[in-house]
Amino acid sequence: MKRTLHTIQTGLGLISTIAVVAIVVGNAIATPVQAQAAYGSYIGIGGAIGLTEGGGEGRKISGVVAGRYKFLEVPISLRGQVFVGSGVALVPTVSYDIPINWQTDAYVGVGASIPVGGVTPVGDKTGFAIQPGIDYALPNSNMVIFGNAVISFDAYKDTRGTAATVQGGVGFRF
Repeated sequence: MKRTLHTIQTGLGLISTIAVVAIVVGNAIATPVQAQAAYGSYIGIGGAIGLTEGGGEGRKISGVVAGRYKFLEVPISLRGQVFVGSGVALVPTVSYDIPINWQTDAYVGVGASIPVGGVTPVGDKTGFAIQPGIDYALPNSNMVIFGNAVISFDAYKDTRGTAATVQGGVGFRF
């Protein structure tokens, strides 16, 4: 349990560091404006690293396909991630988006982690998931950089432990 909590703290520290760097970079290149949610839905690819060990195996590394559908009138998005590696998992979430500046949104999502085969970075059992993250839309392009964590509770069949993973990548806004 102590190891899991330490791993989750390490992962959240990494996400916090990424968020601070994105905020500093975003503020350094942005002109003073009233912030609103970064526009645009996207689909992207990247990598994921499991922060916890479970299911009788070590930490897992996988590819990730991520998508976001942004509702323009409210700060809500539908998000989905598919982890593909030695196992496959789906993580659908609904997020509340917090605008930081014109290009940057931080968000917190809730949903489920649903493994559909093998042990994955989000465990080997369906569980409740929390997804904090950040999206940064590159100026003058249709590209977005995303980074987030997924914390999945009761994620392992044998130990009923918590799984945590961090992932990031690049997406195309539409």
